[in-house]
Amino acid sequence: MRAALGILALAVAGCHADPAAIAPTTPSHLLTAELPAFRRPVLQGGSFDTAGAAGRVLVVDFFADYCKPCQRKLPAMEAFHREHPEVAVVGVSLDENAASAWKSISRHHLTFPVVHDAGNVLAGRFRITELPYGFVVDVAGKVRYAAGPFHPPDALQRAALAVARGPLVSP
Repeated sequence: MRAALGILALAVAGCHADPAAIAPTTPSHLLTAELPAFRRPVLQGGSFDTAGAAGRVLVVDFFADYCKPCQRKLPAMEAFHREHPEVAVVGVSLDENAASAWKSISRHHLTFPVVHDAGNVLAGRFRITELPYGFVVDVAGKVRYAAGPFHPPDALQRAALAVARGPLVSP
């Protein structure tokens, strides 16, 4: 009986979890390491250089047109980009061709820069093996958070805001 009451108490306590709480980070070899630097052409024009994001919190969001969970998350990432201009956002399309990447850009009216990762060069450097996947980088250029496919849809946004407020302690 005591065990059942203990489980019930834990369940009730879980119902009152902090809505701003951040899901634990996905294990990654990049956590606390320097962000792998890259400079790539942006599909919407111009180029994106990680050096240009220095001094700002950066979200690197890997996605593909064929990835349904990615497509469900992109509108929220676009809204976050518009609401928080102090945070840099870059999308990395892992689609086979730029035309497929353009489908996502057009469908969701993406205004943050999107680079097409032809040949999955960036995916290899970041060791992306499944989607959706993303990273939050602090103002010093260190990766502080990784969100894999089992994270809540807003995990990257919550982590980016937490990192912007101060150091994020990751397990």
